[in-house]
Amino acid sequence: MLTDAAREFLSEYHLATLSTLGRGGRIHAVPVGFTFEDGIVRVIGSGGSQKFVNAQRHGRATVCSVDRGRWISFEGPVVVKDDPDAVAHAVALYAARYRQPRVNPKRVVLELTVEKVLGSAPFRA
Repeated sequence: MLTDAAREFLSEYHLATLSTLGRGGRIHAVPVGFTFEDGIVRVIGSGGSQKFVNAQRHGRATVCSVDRGRWISFEGPVVVKDDPDAVAHAVALYAARYRQPRVNPKRVVLELTVEKVLGSAPFRA
């Protein structure tokens, strides 16, 4: 699904935009940190925030990351999990890519199962 160049990009520090459908079909796009592992994109944050409400309501999202001419976008169905093991795993992945996040007892993880990948030429298999 991903080239070595794409995997390298996904190990570097790059933020992304998480896009979900909000009320009335409007696109809700917010900056996020994200991780990719075994066909799953993960985004952590506070339960109840609009991005997670939208994701639960509509069940689909995209995550797109850009660095100059390099970019990659993931699309697919999403679930929001609050179980401690799923959240701890997502936090560990996030900490390895970015930094250890602050303690947040309301933390949840959005898991996007990748159905479609778009990206710049070096990232396409």
